[in-house]
This record gives sequence, C-alpha cells and structure tokens, in this order.
Amino acid sequence: MKKTLEGKRIAFLATDGVEKDELMQPWEEIREAGAEVELISLKPGKIQTTKHGEKSGTFDVNKEVDEVTAKDYDGLVLPGGVANPDHLRTEPKAVEFVKDFFKQEKPVAAICHGPWMLVEANVLKGRTVTSWPSLKTDIINAGGSWVDEKVHVDEGLVTSRKPDDLPAFCTKAIEEFGEGKHAEQHA
Repeated sequence: MKKTLEGKRIAFLATDGVEKDELMQPWEEIREAGAEVELISLKPGKIQTTKHGEKSGTFDVNKEVDEVTAKDYDGLVLPGGVANPDHLRTEPKAVEFVKDFFKQEKPVAAICHGPWMLVEANVLKGRTVTSWPSLKTDIINAGGSWVDEKVHVDEGLVTSRKPDDLPAFCTKAIEEFGEGKHAEQHA
C-alpha cells in the first residue's frame, strides 16, 4: 500500500463499548497508509471493545483526552458501538476535542453511532451525513441532513452506516486525511 499518510497523526476517540471492528479496521488501514495513530480516551490503561454488544477484548489507550488538543493531530476517527459515543458525549472535554477539529477545519471520519459525537458537538448544521439509522432524527434535529449511503463525504467529514461499510469508509477516510485541512484545499 502506498504510504499516502506519511507524517500524519490521526486520533481515534473511543471508550468502553466501542465496536471492535469499527476501531480495528480503520486503525490498521490508516496505519498501513503511513499515519501515526493514537487512541485517545477518558482514562488511562485499556478500553473494553465489543462485537455486536458482547465483550470482545481490550485495546490500549495512548493518551487521555485532557492531555491532547486537536492541534496535535491531522484528523480524527470516531468509531461507533452504542455505548461508546453515548458515554463520550456526556464528557465535556471529549465533546470539545471533537468540536476543535471542526474549528480547525481538519478532516473527521465517524461511523455507525459515532456521529452522536457530532450531534453533541453541534457541528452538523448544514451538513449531510449518514449513520446507523437510529441516529437519523438526532442528526436532523441538530441541523444536518441524513442520507442512507455506504459512505458520504461533506467537506472533509466522512460518515458511514455500519461495519459492512468499513471498506468504503476506510478508503474515503484515508483520502480525506491525505488531502488535509479543508481550508487549504481551496487556498
């Protein structure tokens, strides 16, 4: 694989209850594309991953969310799993971390229930996204438009519906992370 992300640092924001495949597959593909990847979470140590709601191993945390800022990274991945974003969105530092990527116009990729963090960060007004279908009303209420597509890209924001969409999600996330800040694309 071509190292299109050489020199890039990509943050993954997750906590207990993250869907294992939605964390692992993007992690591996983005790393194979040359990026340095780091798992950011609410506490040090390990987080519990799940597979369709059942415990499925653990994953090492690299840094706590209060130790980092969006300035430290070139992009952000928000994996799903129902419990993961539901817990993260109640933590102000995690929400602010997500919001900061949008303020800096850096690419963000969110899959399945991950867009709940986008709703909480209030960054969906005027944007079109996809997600797990149960988030449709939340996205619309947050000012976004919801589409039922395998992957949707809206000015550096990559979204997908479910684990079956991971191949398309990873391809588009790598492409957007490689392009960099949206503002720089139009300069």
